[in-house]
Amino acid sequence: MARIYDKFPTLLGKDPDVRTRRYLTPTRIVWSTLDEGAEITGMENLLTPKREQITLNRNQDDRCVMANKPGKPKASILLDFGMEINGALRLMVWGSQSNEDAGTSDNPGRANVRVRLGESVMEAMTDLGVKNTTNDHANRDFVMNLGSHSAMETNEYGFRFARIDLLGEESAVSFKSINAVFIFRDIEYKGSFDCSDPLLNKIWNTAAYTAHLNMQEYLWDGIKRDRLVWIGDMHTEVMSIISAFGYNEVVPKSLDLAREEAPITEERTEWMNGMPSYSLWWILLHKEWYMAHGDKTYLAEQEEYLTKLMAHIASLVDENGVEQMPGKFLDWPNNANPEAMHAGMQGLVRIALYAGADMLEELGNTDLAAVCRASADRMVNHVPDPNGSKSAGALMVLGGIADAKKMNDELISVNGAHGYSTFLGYYILKAKALAGDIQGALDGMREYWGGMLKMGATSFWEDFNLEWMENAAPIDEIVPEGKVDIHGDWGAYCYIKFRHSLCHGWASGPCPFMTHYILGIRIEEAGCKKLRIDPQLGDLAYAKGTFPTPYGLVTVCHTRQEDGTIRTDIAAPKEIEIIMG
Repeated sequence: MARIYDKFPTLLGKDPDVRTRRYLTPTRIVWSTLDEGAEITGMENLLTPKREQITLNRNQDDRCVMANKPGKPKASILLDFGMEINGALRLMVWGSQSNEDAGTSDNPGRANVRVRLGESVMEAMTDLGVKNTTNDHANRDFVMNLGSHSAMETNEYGFRFARIDLLGEESAVSFKSINAVFIFRDIEYKGSFDCSDPLLNKIWNTAAYTAHLNMQEYLWDGIKRDRLVWIGDMHTEVMSIISAFGYNEVVPKSLDLAREEAPITEERTEWMNGMPSYSLWWILLHKEWYMAHGDKTYLAEQEEYLTKLMAHIASLVDENGVEQMPGKFLDWPNNANPEAMHAGMQGLVRIALYAGADMLEELGNTDLAAVCRASADRMVNHVPDPNGSKSAGALMVLGGIADAKKMNDELISVNGAHGYSTFLGYYILKAKALAGDIQGALDGMREYWGGMLKMGATSFWEDFNLEWMENAAPIDEIVPEGKVDIHGDWGAYCYIKFRHSLCHGWASGPCPFMTHYILGIRIEEAGCKKLRIDPQLGDLAYAKGTFPTPYGLVTVCHTRQEDGTIRTDIAAPKEIEIIMG
């Protein structure tokens, strides 16, 4: 069967866009200048779904008309689409005119509108350059020239709110609709989680959605900015993808891009994204991906690069077992704490050396695997001080160089979720589980990720501190006088104030954590051929869900009995061996 590009080869292009477009109607009008005396009629019509085709309809009762008149405030509206999305704004215009071009029935004229998109109400209400609002990476503040009987779209951006201001002293525009264009991979949520606590259920779903939003042509860190393949961010995202979606081509596609962008030669090792720790995350990503899917052919494609990288990393552990990685970076909250960065890196390097050794052995390179293991084994001789960093302490626990219970009792559990990190929070939760503190992990998720939800989040943020909530208004309201703007008044480093991303994939850690530790589904053999089921319910009455494998879904249901014991029911494909406890 012929396709259009078979007939016209110039249309073949490169890879097709695998994403879907859906048109979203606004859920509410947050604000307008109508109360200030502006000429706006039919605003409520914008909340009614309409066909995505402009027509010649002259029905004045089915449109929203914005007009600027001398002596009156300019017409402006702020729309809420209900959820953070990646996409564009689509303005369908029946008619427009300005005093520069009054127009006729044959030539109705044009009008300019200013569009401001925002992840929060206040971002959409703020001028470019104020509180660090920018057009970096993707435009959020721009002027559009609208013609009659048109459907005009903006560029893609990460947003929930859109403000439209009619420009010109004497202008008018008649809208059929102002819709969001939701652009996403239309994939099935194969994994699931449900328990007796609705807040934890909402956290799992929001975490999975946060990862999903970043599954664009490649796996991005954020949909507002940076919209890049950051390998460190990807580790938590990929753990979420494994738990919620199973296999998706965006993962190997992005891993390969990162490898190609960071060549290793005899003279020089290019670190991924320019950061040595991100090359460590690439190793861990391949280990997790291989364990989940068992694709040895794909693993073998990494052998040449993996061999060079592992040999170099093994050489960066000195005779005393101290990591000597250059350019240390864990995450932004630890960036001004060199002791914590070293402590965390000591744990991360050891984890990566063992993970790489496992893969090298799978590929038959036992000699280099032994070298890597020897370097990792030496590292227990050096136990640095995490200097108050819960993230660094967690990586030391996961790297096997610090006792889990001692670290949890003396550092990680102190003062609840204060000091958590959106990115490394996943590893903090894992360290708490290893310490036997599953209740502390549940409470930490409720306090920390639940705190973002309390502030109006529909996706999880690039950074968050519990202290930010003090006297703060939620992101879906206009901030009243005397209240803190949690989006526009906080942030640091590259994400100061409104440049802060409110959808960042590295914050999705509760999704895999709840799957692997509350549902207790952990992979014991590559390709999910062997799974261990070891539920830890804490104060939950029940927890149930599904986990995608190459052989199909595994379904578990854990219920607390009257005597306190847990009853577990499991349904798994016959190809999978289940180990309990």
